[in-house]
Amino acid sequence: MHRACRGAFVALAAFIPARLAGQRVTTVTEVERVLAPLVETYGVSGSEDRVRAALEHMLPAWAHAEADTAGNLWVRVGKGDPLVVFVAHQDEIGFRVTEIGDDGQLRVEPRGGFFPSLFEGEPALVHTAAGDVPGVFPPRDSASARRDPGAFRVDVGTANQTATEALGIGPGATVTMPKRYARLAGTRATGRAMDDRVGCTALVLALRALDPARLRHEVVFLWSVREEIGLEGARAAAHALESRPARVHAIDTFVSSDAPLEVRTYADAPLGQGPVARALDNSSVTPPVLLDSLRELARRARIPLQYGTTSGGNDGSMFQSWGVPDVAIGWPMRYSHSPVETVDLRDVAGLADLVRTLAERW
Repeated sequence: MHRACRGAFVALAAFIPARLAGQRVTTVTEVERVLAPLVETYGVSGSEDRVRAALEHMLPAWAHAEADTAGNLWVRVGKGDPLVVFVAHQDEIGFRVTEIGDDGQLRVEPRGGFFPSLFEGEPALVHTAAGDVPGVFPPRDSASARRDPGAFRVDVGTANQTATEALGIGPGATVTMPKRYARLAGTRATGRAMDDRVGCTALVLALRALDPARLRHEVVFLWSVREEIGLEGARAAAHALESRPARVHAIDTFVSSDAPLEVRTYADAPLGQGPVARALDNSSVTPPVLLDSLRELARRARIPLQYGTTSGGNDGSMFQSWGVPDVAIGWPMRYSHSPVETVDLRDVAGLADLVRTLAERW
């Protein structure tokens, strides 16, 4: 058994409840001030520069951030063992231009897993070094009975390849649709790229509220790249750290069945009832002793915590080959990998508080 598993309950014996009188609690207003601009920042897998710059601007003044050669952003806090890692990914789903046709239209390939039909017949944005170029994802021929839209194209209004290239567009440019953060009724909010800008937000807010003097060991806050196309940034970070971490916490979406047409027998984590511990997903299994310890810590800190099984993978799984336990934590979300991903802001606030509590007290 890994050393983190053996010492999990020992650490809890010294735990001081975090949400007692006088303890700072993250507010929905604080969440929105970070989450909204991050959601509205574009960063398809492999092109996360804008997101990384936004994150660096949001960090507390005392936090020293470094970017590695893969593009990951690191903040190291505290000293000594055990080392604990929190990781959230910067990137979002989208497309990449593969070629420009003679008709001026762009041939594209998906970056990440999703249903391309959700983009069909919608406005498009082509992201180039010179700026964003508007376009459209053409709808399929209305005379066709095909359910599959076929090869995807992007039309930027030009008639030939030369005219398209004159706009600064070439192979390798990324493509998304325009997006914006929108507040719904109550504490709900929607926007594309909640996955994983919510996780990024939780790490930023946890760092802002963190008291470095309270840390009893070293903690790494890591914003990874290229998660949607194969956990590539996390793999690079895991190779850099090898077996040093006692555990890793991937902070990512819990794809919930809390939606009107879903069957609640799987991944049932209602929005608004707190962050969620991933007991099991397609890439990792949380050691039961650590899951139980996490639940007890959250209970004592008075932070609502759900737990369950869902689909998908997470960055923390890249550390498992080094013997590092992956204790993944997320928030429940509706309509994953769609233009209308929906969250409850109370869950995001609770997630930020849980990350801070884990860093300071576990």
